[in-house]
Amino acid sequence: MLRSISLAVFLAVVPATAFANSCPTIMAAIDAALPSATLGEADMTKVKELRAQGEKLHAAGDHAGSEAAFNEAKTMLGI
Repeated sequence: MLRSISLAVFLAVVPATAFANSCPTIMAAIDAALPSATLGEADMTKVKELRAQGEKLHAAGDHAGSEAAFNEAKTMLGI
């Protein structure tokens, strides 16, 4: 019984940890794409704001929110 409960808790925590670690990878991909991006000034500003917002949310522990911001920035960048 204890083994089953421990396994259930482990399986609930592992995916959350995996998603939390993807935020820095997404930030790096955005940072790498920014110098060669061919966006207008307004879109470039929006991408930078989304990237900063995502980093702030990640630091606050809101990984779902940070990934949403990062994914919007990635879409604008075409990556």
